Amino acid sequence: MKAAVGLSGKSLLSVAGFDPSGGAGLLLDLKVFHHFNFHGLAVVTTLTVQNTQGVKSWQPLAPEFIWQQYKTLKEDFSFQGIKVGLISSLAQLEALSQILQENSSLPRVIDPVFSSSGGQEFFKPQFLPEYIKKILPLATLITPNLDEAELLVAQKIQTVNEMKKAAQKISSFTQGACLIKGGHLSGAPTDILTLEGKIYCFSHKKFPFSVHGTGCLLSSAIVAFLAQKKSLIEAVGQAIDFVQRQIAKARQLGQGQRVFILREKD
Repeated sequence: MKAAVGLSGKSLLSVAGFDPSGGAGLLLDLKVFHHFNFHGLAVVTTLTVQNTQGVKSWQPLAPEFIWQQYKTLKEDFSFQGIKVGLISSLAQLEALSQILQENSSLPRVIDPVFSSSGGQEFFKPQFLPEYIKKILPLATLITPNLDEAELLVAQKIQTVNEMKKAAQKISSFTQGACLIKGGHLSGAPTDILTLEGKIYCFSHKKFPFSVHGTGCLLSSAIVAFLAQKKSLIEAVGQAIDFVQRQIAKARQLGQGQRVFILREKD
């Protein structure tokens, strides 16, 4: 069977929520995968009712249905990497854990989505110990923002030094890599990567507007670069640069936040 024209014939899997506005979640992940010449596959964890102005409601899918989606795709495709986003119930953790265990040889990027940008809580804080126990040890890389990192380490993060300490603590939950996104910290945005006991800092520009789905864009770009056999440091650095370029080109198509407009070549 021939690969689709323009695609590599290789596939990446996103396990995440469905955002009907196309600004985040599965739909954005698939756009990113295609942008980097991969066929995108999707397993839906959560149906959301949202637009660029915010989330109105959501419905977690049963873990059995998540598993059926995954197994059906696995019977037909091989994956070169997996990105996991929104997990919206405690019951879903077991299915997600099994998916990650079955693909332990692949890049597995976890983007923990615990709440919406408007503050709607997708994942109850009391469930975090189980999330840390069952999901994080199976990650190649976890990419929390400041709010998510604060929940994972159970303390406030207000400085770059505190980001570094938090990233090291979160790394102890995983196979060794954590990228904390510091875009909401005061001053010049700095992202902190901890890998094999070392700390790497990535500084970048701050834009005077917000864009829907930046965390999804970054995590799906990282897994695409890892699937291209880039090192983790290369993948993170190139993905951050990619996100910066795309933020500059984002457009306000609705009444709320800007959204990413991905082109075939960039």
